[in-house]
Amino acid sequence: MTSKDDASLSRKEQILDAAAALFAEKGYYKTTTAEVARSVGVTQPYVFHFFTSKESLYLAVLERAHLRILDAFTTVNAPPEQLAERMGKAFVELLLSHRDEILLVMMSYTTPEPAVRARTRQEFDIIYERVKLRFEQAGLPDAADKASVFIGHGLLIAMSETLDLPHLCRWRDKPSTKF
Repeated sequence: MTSKDDASLSRKEQILDAAAALFAEKGYYKTTTAEVARSVGVTQPYVFHFFTSKESLYLAVLERAHLRILDAFTTVNAPPEQLAERMGKAFVELLLSHRDEILLVMMSYTTPEPAVRARTRQEFDIIYERVKLRFEQAGLPDAADKASVFIGHGLLIAMSETLDLPHLCRWRDKPSTKF
């Protein structure tokens, strides 16, 4: 890869970071690609060089967050009795390090655009299947139910963070979050 390719890839990541922050702050409809470009210090056509539309930019932000979640859940190593807790900690670490992206993916189904809703359904199904598989491979009984509860807890954390109502889910108050 050339230094020009590296710079281009870096700019693309900067655009994704800026878009995640703006989408999280203002929502899908109130965020413009011009604002994203301005926050990165590039022109709007440069944003369109990487993403053909605001929707494709939003989907790319969601995809990157989805991959982070899958990677976190896949790479956790723990004995079966600690697997859910360690995967939960991995999710919390993601929420702390990539808050905007993770909250966007957790709440993206509220965006009524058909492509966004379809992608969100697909990504959550993949996450559910990955979590269920990890629980099955660990030999945990009722892996499907445990996966549903695990994801439900993650959604509750995201909801409490999004609404700024920490009392809905007191995960920050507990030194060891149980999932």
